Amino acid sequence: MSNSPKTKQLLKILIGAAWIDGIIQPEERLYLKRRAEELELSEDPDLKFLLAELKPVPASDCYQWLRDYLGGHPQPADYQDLVEAISGLLYSDNDIQIQEAKLLTTLQTLEPTAEGHKTSLDKVLGYIQKIYRKAVSQAG
Repeated sequence: MSNSPKTKQLLKILIGAAWIDGIIQPEERLYLKRRAEELELSEDPDLKFLLAELKPVPASDCYQWLRDYLGGHPQPADYQDLVEAISGLLYSDNDIQIQEAKLLTTLQTLEPTAEGHKTSLDKVLGYIQKIYRKAVSQAG
């Protein structure tokens, strides 16, 4: 796997997404470690520090990294890679927290122009959005 700047940026976003609810779950930690190894980035100095969990990543950083990764006109392939990676991470512990659902909802709003049909990913994100709205209405 390539350890290009885009790939490194993707892993950085995943680390931020794992912190989005304030704590990295053991399953998320394992997912991140596996991804870092697959992407051949486990020894990258910047990412190694983030993976060590010495300091939580603020949600604002995660959202900024997300915007930086996608840019003003995201490429469908970059968007798809990002959604798949974040979904894999967030579903790794079988428990979607409100902050995680909010992240997925925000990600959905950044989707490049669709080709006029719903993919299975769109359906999953729509379902998560419904769960998020229900949780927010019950919490408020």
